[in-house]
Amino acid sequence: MTINKLNFSLLLLGFASSSFAQASYSSSLSNKFTKQQIVDPYYGIVRYNKLIASIGGDSIRKAKDGRPVQDWVEDYYVGGKLLHKGFYVDGTIKVFTNYHENGQIERNFTSTDLKHSKLEVFYDDGKPRSTINYFLGNAQKQYDFYQNGSPEYIEENDKNIEFLFKRNSYQENGSPISIFELTDKKKKTYLKKEYHENGKLKEEGTMIYRKDLADYQKDGVWTYFDEKGNNIKTETYHKGNLE
Repeated sequence: MTINKLNFSLLLLGFASSSFAQASYSSSLSNKFTKQQIVDPYYGIVRYNKLIASIGGDSIRKAKDGRPVQDWVEDYYVGGKLLHKGFYVDGTIKVFTNYHENGQIERNFTSTDLKHSKLEVFYDDGKPRSTINYFLGNAQKQYDFYQNGSPEYIEENDKNIEFLFKRNSYQENGSPISIFELTDKKKKTYLKKEYHENGKLKEEGTMIYRKDLADYQKDGVWTYFDEKGNNIKTETYHKGNLE
């Protein structure tokens, strides 16, 4: 099953193109940065996410003497405002908070235990932008929001992240773009709907989760519509194959 959305979570993890995405970098233990140096215009302050080993980060922060950073570290904007406060162990972050230059929290990472952690990202007005709950380093639940508060993307997996409960995306006005939701947990059957840009239903049908293939496949009747809502064709599938 292919997802068309450029998943914001990839950038939350710090995979955006950046001069800071290195295997290691030095620290004066009190660095100062301009907003242009540290803040990506769209993805925000992703520099530190590469230091979160528990969710896939592969970088280590080192002090000027070359040793991995330990204990609490703070970074600042050039103007003196707090930019980052994190607790480091052997150069990797265990918990941290980043701040917008206006003082609002930009993102916050916490760990509740060895298995569970949470990353929250906020717009500069304090409204939530994204929340990701992790289990053993993998995203179990993700919620992305537009700045007006409307949901942009929702993904929920079972507790062991073996299969999806839902994966939905929406336009900024609240109209759905794509809906994919579990309808029968035992049989692992799903209802899938795709929509035209004008909000009209484009196609809908049922899918199944194939554990043997670790994939979702069309299974059952699929109906397709044009942008005016007219039924243009109907197809029947069996385990991904058109009958």
